[in-house]
Amino acid sequence: MKIRPFLILSVFSLFVFTACEGEAQNDMTGHDHDVAENHEESGHHDGDHHPMRANDEVRASPNAGVMQTIGTTVIHVIYGRPSAKGREIFGGLVPFDEVWRTGANEATTITFDNDVTINGEPLAAGSYALFTIPTAGSWTFIFNNTAEQWGAFNYDSGEDALRVTAEPTHEFQMEQMGFWFDEVTDTSGRVVLGWADTMVGFEVGVSE
Repeated sequence: MKIRPFLILSVFSLFVFTACEGEAQNDMTGHDHDVAENHEESGHHDGDHHPMRANDEVRASPNAGVMQTIGTTVIHVIYGRPSAKGREIFGGLVPFDEVWRTGANEATTITFDNDVTINGEPLAAGSYALFTIPTAGSWTFIFNNTAEQWGAFNYDSGEDALRVTAEPTHEFQMEQMGFWFDEVTDTSGRVVLGWADTMVGFEVGVSE
């Protein structure tokens, strides 16, 4: 029987294609395995970071967020951003001596992907609702274990992980409330809240 040259070429091409496809699949599987191992070894997982909230509808106080790395620790603050609109804010719209959601709509959340210290006090890695108690003098920052909640209506002090106090300053005017990071070094930084004529914050310390 005469074997046609094009038949030999076709069989050879099919063999090469199959072998290459198998090798490529092995490379892809190996690469994915390496990525999974790197995530496992680093201790960081995508789910560790609190996701940014999207607006499900137009809001007068839109969702906002800020992120900062201190050393190798990632910190996220997610909040609803209200405006002053000519109103008296602290001691008026936001009463003194009452627990405040520290923003608008959902309670503000703060997430740390490593253990930290807050004003020198230890706090475990995780996500927390960040409540405050504004006063005419010092403020209280509250890190509450129930991160996802609407406002402070269901606030439970029994779920508090940590409370620290801070002294506000009154140096400027901000129409929209905002959070930012200041004085960031390899081992520490300040989380600062500003709105109307008030600025107040706390120090975050990291060990890595």
